[in-house]
Amino acid sequence: MQQDNWNAKDYAKHSKAQEVWAKELIKKLDLKGDENILDLGCGDAKVTALLKKATAGCVVGVDKSQAMIQLATQSYPNISFLEMDARTLSFDNKFDIIFSNAVLHWIHDQQSVLKGVYKALKPNGKILLQFGGYGNAKEILSVMDAFIAKEYACYFKDFESPYNFPHSDVYEALLVEQGFKNIDAKLIEKDMVHDDIDAFKGWIRTTWFPYTGVLDEEMREEFIDGFVEAYLELRPLDNEKKVHVDMVRLEASAAR
Repeated sequence: MQQDNWNAKDYAKHSKAQEVWAKELIKKLDLKGDENILDLGCGDAKVTALLKKATAGCVVGVDKSQAMIQLATQSYPNISFLEMDARTLSFDNKFDIIFSNAVLHWIHDQQSVLKGVYKALKPNGKILLQFGGYGNAKEILSVMDAFIAKEYACYFKDFESPYNFPHSDVYEALLVEQGFKNIDAKLIEKDMVHDDIDAFKGWIRTTWFPYTGVLDEEMREEFIDGFVEAYLELRPLDNEKKVHVDMVRLEASAAR
């Protein structure tokens, strides 16, 4: 049976690229230092802590995963965290900024997300969202499909991908539909770099767990090893023994 629970501590060890990209994104906020900020899908909260350092305002982190919220609360007791689904936000006119990095591609119902986000913003409040966009991880998905078809097809008969990688045009239309203004939605190509094969395996294990979760626990490491071998045949290690993955991010900014 597919496992939907995150391994929060393992993810924290193998989410280096996500953290690097989040730091780049925070710079684009151009914070004054008094904003109230919501970190939507805060995960282990390393990024939430960076937002907290950048403002004297209220910073709140929300995540659907109980394990992530428990780890975040333990790691950063001076920040407020709530276990909450991005599709059912319960805030009203509370935040100057809503920030989200590497989260929303897990959600198909973007209309519900954006409806709650709009309601949670103060008038003229802003959003800055970045997540997997159209064409994201194309080689990963191509190799995964071929590998499964060759070795594991019987286990994936009823499998449905949890990922949603929308085009920027589609997302812009959703933002318009919800009433946002000053909209800018674009696709950005990124090179995700893993320091070595073990780091790459850790990323597969923690971020692509919907695939491994289909399998019995004793089969998962063998599955990951086989997939990694297949991927590296397509994209060999570089001269420094690092692993590269072509990613595409959808970055959207707008105001209420």
